[in-house]
Amino acid sequence: MSVDVFSSHMRVEHITLDPKRTAVIVVDMINEFCKPGGKMVLPGCEALVPPQLAVIDAARKAGAPIIWVRDSHRRNMRRDREFLKRTPHGEEGTWATEVIDDLGARADEIHVIKHRYSSFFQTDLDVTLKDMLVDQLVIFGVVTNICVRSTVHDAFFNGYDVVVPRDCCAATGPREQESTLYDIATHFGIVTDAKRVVAALSKGAVIENTDIAA
Repeated sequence: MSVDVFSSHMRVEHITLDPKRTAVIVVDMINEFCKPGGKMVLPGCEALVPPQLAVIDAARKAGAPIIWVRDSHRRNMRRDREFLKRTPHGEEGTWATEVIDDLGARADEIHVIKHRYSSFFQTDLDVTLKDMLVDQLVIFGVVTNICVRSTVHDAFFNGYDVVVPRDCCAATGPREQESTLYDIATHFGIVTDAKRVVAALSKGAVIENTDIAA
């Protein structure tokens, strides 16, 4: 992908992931968005499962924590901010807000509940990561151009190095996917793929920012 004149004023980046400093953040891979019967199912979620599982497995083997972020909304709120723009969804305590079974989320792993698009906004994610001495994040899930993007922005603002494997994310459409990954690669983090993240976690391979070209 070629870089526009403004975005070209960037530093060429690469990263080596240290499992002791790295966490994998899985955003909103929940039944509401990914399974038949959900209120806002995103087409193509099933294609994300194999590359996501590859990264999750590599992280577990390397000793890097997996953090499951789940969108959840309480009943009877007078004004839920998301519902001003989106169909009501993700009712607290229901099947809708559970992580899809395909990914094998464990009860002893960290689960974070969010009420807004960003996984950081008024949750305990930041303090949890700091308590784990984590400053490198691999972030993926759905939707690329909404909750994943918001989470990546806040991770960057909070001082974390961010890696996004593109084949582990899905957006509302191809245009939104490419535009969001372009913005992440040029302004907020490094965009790569699951294979390279696995190699980085298991073999110490360097990850280049592969989504951009000078």
